[in-house]
Amino acid sequence: MPKKSAYPRLRVHVKRGKAGQCWVSYWYDMRGTGEPDVKLGTDRDAALKKWDELHNQRPRIAGTLEEAFRAWEKEVLPNYVSAETRKGYARNLKRLRVGWSDATWDGVAIVDLKGYLKKRSAKTQGNRELAVLSIIWNWARTEGYTDLPWPAHGMERSRWKNAEGARDVEVSDVAFDAIYRHAGPALRDALDLATATGMRVKDCLKVLLTDIRGDVLLLQAGKTGKRTEFLIEQSDVLPGLISRRRASKALHLYLLTSERGQPLSLRALQERFAKARAEAAKECPEAASVWLRDMRKRAAQLAGDVGEASALLQHSSSAVTRRHYRNSDRVRPVR
Repeated sequence: MPKKSAYPRLRVHVKRGKAGQCWVSYWYDMRGTGEPDVKLGTDRDAALKKWDELHNQRPRIAGTLEEAFRAWEKEVLPNYVSAETRKGYARNLKRLRVGWSDATWDGVAIVDLKGYLKKRSAKTQGNRELAVLSIIWNWARTEGYTDLPWPAHGMERSRWKNAEGARDVEVSDVAFDAIYRHAGPALRDALDLATATGMRVKDCLKVLLTDIRGDVLLLQAGKTGKRTEFLIEQSDVLPGLISRRRASKALHLYLLTSERGQPLSLRALQERFAKARAEAAKECPEAASVWLRDMRKRAAQLAGDVGEASALLQHSSSAVTRRHYRNSDRVRPVR
């Protein structure tokens, strides 16, 4: 009769090299569950500790982050409304896996988070990646993967995260008018829609003729899912834009269309903008620093005050608007 193993479902993988090298790794057998085997590492003592946590369902203080990564990716990520958010989080998770998959919960300290950001060449993107790690970590606590708090809990952001600043550019009337003059009909319509509504350029490209309900243009933000109604007749540019689109021979339903009657892609719009900006910069140097996505900031500048700009941009707080989209407030002189 075969001897019963002291560690059921513990698998040992041995790889041998041509020069006689030997590599040993330990895994928790997940056959029959539909899930991949759980990597326990290459250190036997640490692997047996993780095995004990898994097999005996003890609190997973020393388990690997990959366990939570896999579960969060399967159970939580698909539930985000915005496709852009899902795509961005998936990209960040892929990057996190490079450095954190084999890390144990009790092996991650604040110094490790700070060290990760120091090594990242893309400083702001590094912040975004650790923001996702924080989301997964706190979710993992509610699911029993760990009892440990987020290592940076209660610590000031400035003490461990890379410094970030809002893009400090003012889209002046002179710069905007110069770009607009050199823009073709399709780009002009896109600039009109973006600056009139404050919508992100990607969202502007998705607006349909069916989103026009009588005298209202109903738009939905792809990032947040928030819906906003714009009164068409109160705009200086929307009635003309809609009239031109309805008079065109384009056979698709998108509000924005190319000169040939085809739907506009983001890349095509960016190329048109780059050409118009290059021409505009010859007569107005400051136009060279304007980006297509700055049209959202242009819309915020045109708003009467921060409150109006915040509503236009669908922000939950006027503080967000003030920090990222309004360089200053307009104030009436007192005398």
